[in-house]
Amino acid sequence: MIEVRNISKSFKNTEILKNISIKFEKGKNNLIIGQSGSGKTVLMKSIVGLHNVDKGEIFFDGQPFLIMNDKQKKKIRREIGMLFQGSALFDYMTVEENVMFPITMFTNQSLEEKLERVNFCLSRVDLENANKLYPSELSGGMKKRVAIARAISMNPKYLFCDEPNSGLDPRTASIIDDLIAELTEEFQTTTIINTHDMNSVLKIGDNIAFIYKGELCWQGNKTEILNTDNEKLNSFVFATELTKRLK
Repeated sequence: MIEVRNISKSFKNTEILKNISIKFEKGKNNLIIGQSGSGKTVLMKSIVGLHNVDKGEIFFDGQPFLIMNDKQKKKIRREIGMLFQGSALFDYMTVEENVMFPITMFTNQSLEEKLERVNFCLSRVDLENANKLYPSELSGGMKKRVAIARAISMNPKYLFCDEPNSGLDPRTASIIDDLIAELTEEFQTTTIINTHDMNSVLKIGDNIAFIYKGELCWQGNKTEILNTDNEKLNSFVFATELTKRLK
């Protein structure tokens, strides 16, 4: 579990996060939703330590992250898997080399051990025979699956996904949703997903936090989100012709 308590963050005297407190549960799909510029990406980057918060506390399984020394923080970061919005694969590396990269960076495993882990991760994302392909030879959905394989290569306790369905067609996006949800349950990771994709919200939203102009405006799940009188949330959820039909 990850917990943030009373987190605030400003840039150049502009307050981006305003006293946010959320618990992200283990083995659940914890979604952060909100309009562009609402602060959800800043929140995610603050949790993993890419931004220093102005005030507040962050706990990884009860451990106070912000007051840890560098060695302790490094240990936590080794337990974090990241799925970036644009996949962020190295173009000059093969699929195998991309997935192996964090294992090489953070372990002293033999090549045989690393290959065994790479092949396991690729099998979990249904890319068993893609080892020697390059990113330029992959579809958008395949690139996402390689990025997921890399994100789980170190067997992380915490998985962060930034707009995992960005740029994907609805069918492929649904496959990625299913894969993330499967892995979250199978490995009992604490998974945090930034998204504005309402299909994802309604499909895998075990826990949902709605951020509005830097404030936590609503919390609930995929069932409750369709039955709330929160005007700001409803304006976000029912913004498209498709979601208006769910009213």
